[in-house]
Amino acid sequence: MGEHEIRPAVGGDVAAVKAVTDAAYHPYIERIGVVPVPMEADHAANVAAGKVFVTGDPVIGLVVLEEHDDHLFLDSIAVHPDAHGRGVGRLLLQFVDARARALGLPEVRLYTNAMMWENQKIYPKYGYELVERRADGPYDRLHYRKRLD
Repeated sequence: MGEHEIRPAVGGDVAAVKAVTDAAYHPYIERIGVVPVPMEADHAANVAAGKVFVTGDPVIGLVVLEEHDDHLFLDSIAVHPDAHGRGVGRLLLQFVDARARALGLPEVRLYTNAMMWENQKIYPKYGYELVERRADGPYDRLHYRKRLD
């Protein structure tokens, strides 16, 4: 697999998907006061359902996507801290756009915790607009969308 290739995750990737997700989200536990939702996901079920796409060998980045009738939902994006600054996140976000277009979906949606302020700087650079801020239980979430032309 090429360094910048993105492929559907397979059963053998589940441990790596968990490891990369945990490494990416662990720093936020103390800041937001709860375990980020992606860390508690059923990674095996998501992989089996075809929702997870990975890059790197070993895996250094991934996205978890959910197809809906009118949009593609970016449930999680994770890049291992050791791979930060290498363009992996940009590559993954470009893949999400391409995947939505291939599925004929007009927009991508996501949300991020309001305490994950790094993300609030990143998503607008890639064409996402803030739609609303909403509390979901213990989570204070910022909802974004990106309309695809």
